[in-house]
Amino acid sequence: MDKLVIDSRGHVHGDVEISGSKNAALPILMACLLAETPVTLSNVPHLKDVTTSIQVLASMGVQVMFDEHLNIEIDASNITVKEAAYELVKTMRASILVLGPLLARFGEAKVSLPGGCAIGSRPVNMHIEGMQKMGAKIDVEQGYIIATAGRLKGADITMEPVTVTGTENLLMAAVLAEGTTYLRNAAREPEVVDLAEFLNAMGAKISGIGTSTLVVDGVESLKGVPYRVIPDRIEAGTYLAAAVVTQSKVTVTKVDPSHLTAVLEKFEEVGALVTTTADTITVDMRDRELKPVNLITDPYPLFPTDMQAQFLVINALADGESTIQETIFENRFMHVSELIRMGADIRVEGNTAHIKGVKGLKGAPVMATDLRASASLILAGLVAEGETVVNRVYHIDRGYELIEEKFHKIGAHVYRLTG
Repeated sequence: MDKLVIDSRGHVHGDVEISGSKNAALPILMACLLAETPVTLSNVPHLKDVTTSIQVLASMGVQVMFDEHLNIEIDASNITVKEAAYELVKTMRASILVLGPLLARFGEAKVSLPGGCAIGSRPVNMHIEGMQKMGAKIDVEQGYIIATAGRLKGADITMEPVTVTGTENLLMAAVLAEGTTYLRNAAREPEVVDLAEFLNAMGAKISGIGTSTLVVDGVESLKGVPYRVIPDRIEAGTYLAAAVVTQSKVTVTKVDPSHLTAVLEKFEEVGALVTTTADTITVDMRDRELKPVNLITDPYPLFPTDMQAQFLVINALADGESTIQETIFENRFMHVSELIRMGADIRVEGNTAHIKGVKGLKGAPVMATDLRASASLILAGLVAEGETVVNRVYHIDRGYELIEEKFHKIGAHVYRLTG
């Protein structure tokens, strides 16, 4: 099993080009099932979850091809199987997103209940209940969701609590439904916006994009188009966090700063100088005091849960006390015990981490427990005295493209041991 080894080299410096967004690419890949003609996607990151998604599509009879520029052409005109089997989707929660497109276009779907990171229950009941309101008959049998319908009907659906994948799944189901669907308390994340823009480019009629109420007027069919996936805001935030913990200067390129407003505000609060252009963000922490910040994770546009682990490391090194409250997932502090092994002073009570800043961390063998926890352990390793070895890095390969190479570009000593 692969490991990442990190040696502290002090400061980092330079530019990092940000890849396409994993959390935007996955639903967009699934949405290609709705198109009657080929789709060409660009800026899709080369990640384990993307590979798994393509395998899921291919298992249904979708033709997938790559060109010399690594664009992906997806032709779902001749689907032969309307099933996402457990063997393929057991490691990826996003696999549930084939349910809406299959049911909308073909009137049937059999989808394994998904797996993925152990960071919380993330139930799919809202997906099921929403599609039942649209006229689907759904049973859960032996770990599979089995759904049938004639043409889905527009419905008025309120999601409580707000759910990103639930919004995406019901949005994809609604675009081919007869009549108008209202999705209330809809997720507003940039990745949801990107999916809606993609669906509209294919001929869907979605209004209210970027707000908490999406209105979908159903259409008869969708056609394939070329489409470019948005940049990954969490990858960008992670490399900017590397600048903060090492008290360095890093610029991320090919990024949309508007997607990171809440995060950039917190970077400024910890003491960093933040500057932006239309498609770059620079964080400069050189010769500046690292201050602790209190934060609460919340749905977009507030502070993202996917940046919580990175800021936990920042606070662990800051001069003073702070709290981080996790409101999205109930089991997302598993990285705390690993950071404590490296010398961090953190105490968890319920959904709140209480942090006392320490002067420094020490390298140790640690274990990644989920995707973003992996990133936090690398950040800790960048400043820890001695060598840090991160085990179970298959988690990080699910969400960070070429992570060793990108850290090398900014002068960090991060390398992979295979076997």
